[in-house]
Amino acid sequence: MNQILAPIFLLILLPAAYAIGVNYGTLGDNLPPPSQVAHFLKTQTNIDRVKIFDVNTTIIKAFANTNILVSVTVPNGDIPSLTDPRNARRWIDTNIKPYYPATKIHYICVGTEVLHWGPQDLIDNLVPAMKVLHAGLVKEGFDEIKISSPHSLGILMSSDPPSGASFRPGWDVGSLGPMLQFLKETKSGFMVNPYTYFGWSPANNNFCLFKPNDGLFDKATGITYTNQFDQLMDAVHVSMKKLGFPDVEIVVAETGWPSGGDPANVHANPTNAAQYIGGLMKKVSSGDGTPLMPGRKFETYIFALFNENLKGPSLDEKNFGLFQPNFTQVYNVGIMHASQGPSPSPSGSIADTPTSSADAPSSSADTPSSSSGPFDDAPFFNKTTPFTGSPGQAPPGSSTTTAPNANANVRESSIGTTSMNVFFAARSAVVVILAIYLLV
Repeated sequence: MNQILAPIFLLILLPAAYAIGVNYGTLGDNLPPPSQVAHFLKTQTNIDRVKIFDVNTTIIKAFANTNILVSVTVPNGDIPSLTDPRNARRWIDTNIKPYYPATKIHYICVGTEVLHWGPQDLIDNLVPAMKVLHAGLVKEGFDEIKISSPHSLGILMSSDPPSGASFRPGWDVGSLGPMLQFLKETKSGFMVNPYTYFGWSPANNNFCLFKPNDGLFDKATGITYTNQFDQLMDAVHVSMKKLGFPDVEIVVAETGWPSGGDPANVHANPTNAAQYIGGLMKKVSSGDGTPLMPGRKFETYIFALFNENLKGPSLDEKNFGLFQPNFTQVYNVGIMHASQGPSPSPSGSIADTPTSSADAPSSSADTPSSSSGPFDDAPFFNKTTPFTGSPGQAPPGSSTTTAPNANANVRESSIGTTSMNVFFAARSAVVVILAIYLLV
């Protein structure tokens, strides 16, 4: 009996490997109300966790009793004040306590790419604020809520080859070492935003998109990397190891590929977006890990849930979504529970088309707030030229006066529609067969 049931139970458990996280941004004037979004994700998709770029209470409340994990974000500008324990407790009392545990708040992200964007007072106060917030959560008995902070890969000196990677001087021992020590002590994940899209060139198209290619050979390790995602993740791992923290889990806080963009960005199209997201899902759910982290699974959040028509300035920024605001799939990589026919794939203009009145927010109270402007994500992670600024300083091109607000979110399939639909059909059949077997 065990020999019969073992493979059946294995197939039933497989869907858990396809759990997907998404970044839920709200920079659009045609987006559906959060209550509809939460219901849609729970009932029609495999998405089991979302990350938002603020502490929008309407969104937080909408996910109550859905069992969907919600990660919220402290606005960058609020970081210095949260080094005061009284302010941190007030912040928790206002933004967490009324909604938890009905809403399964998973992470509190302290800021967004703080090291990348500066200014210096935010960098200096980042780790202290994380520690004080954590202490406040512990006092409330909210020990399960984790604290972290997402980073662009501008924190790396270089990622090519991975064996030679390291964090930028100044940030390494000044901020990242203490942060990794804190994450290790609290069993939280180190959040990074690896975008292979920003490292794309015609020559490395296949390498960026999980397609067959000659690979990147790392002489120091003898490893040939067959995709840039593995390369970037191992570069982060090597950099962490050099500081003495190789075992801290890595969370992919953002990664994605736009389905449309400015005319010069020919690689921003639905085919490539489906190819990348499909390959990503296969990679992170396989349990294979990376060459230097075999067997690791990475909690992963795709950027983004919706196409957001108020983002910019480039069309790329408007077209990172898995879905249109009317819940139509931009491309199909098996994220929906039930099989769906091919969905429209926008080139840009479709993505910005307002939804019908039926899809508009039902009331102003259910409309996400958006207080920030566009957020330009630069491809610093793919540069090999060392940053020569003073230790702790943000990379060139970043703001040194005003930090972005929390909601200023930037930025043929390898899984394939047919194979995913076959998988879910097979799963359903197995469940039926098992039920009949047990009854007999």
